[in-house]
Amino acid sequence: MRGRDRLSAVARDVVACTACPRLRRHCAAVAARGKREFAGWRYWGKPVPGFGDPRAELLVVGLAPAAHGANRTGRMFTGDGSGAWLIRAMYRAGFANQPTSVRRGDGLRLRRAYITAAVRCAPPENTPAPVEMERCRSYLARELALLPRVRVILALGRIAFEACRRLLAAQGANARAMRFAHGAACAPGPAFPTVIASYHPSRQNTNTGKLTEPMLDRVFEMARDLLAESGRRVGDV
Repeated sequence: MRGRDRLSAVARDVVACTACPRLRRHCAAVAARGKREFAGWRYWGKPVPGFGDPRAELLVVGLAPAAHGANRTGRMFTGDGSGAWLIRAMYRAGFANQPTSVRRGDGLRLRRAYITAAVRCAPPENTPAPVEMERCRSYLARELALLPRVRVILALGRIAFEACRRLLAAQGANARAMRFAHGAACAPGPAFPTVIASYHPSRQNTNTGKLTEPMLDRVFEMARDLLAESGRRVGDV
């Protein structure tokens, strides 16, 4: 961890990262090829940093940028179906000022929340290699350290959940009992955030009904309730 680190410095380091040649080649190839639906769009094509409220109490962790979502727009969960589901749910729960996430500069502001991912480059077949996950973990660790108000982590999908579990375990949390199941919440110790697991709002899950909007709303309600409860405890001290 660096002295006097800043979220802006993490973002710059993420964008400049070349640690995973396979992922960089894939992102660049997708950006060069594009998609007919986005003809004329200049793709971002680089690693994507997290974004949100620097006073966040909720940290939302996804898997990685989507090839034609954040890899195109340069902002996590922006410009694709997963992002549409996520931001609508965050808006309904009071964590976003608007229900849409289309492009950088579209007016979206997160409230008490920060969005990031376990991996910062779009991986082929949405499947990063274990070594690529390891290389990216330092960015997640730096972000979490720079968000000292975070009391709840919402992990979207099993891979993001495992990345969070490994990170907290490395920091001394009791993560042995953490198991992935939609809606499961685990408090790995008083010095660490509670982790809520959720299915990822991917089309594979939303189109098949594995994840519904009420199910996604419920995990954000859980997060909101946990924050309210911990806020009351702090206020009682």
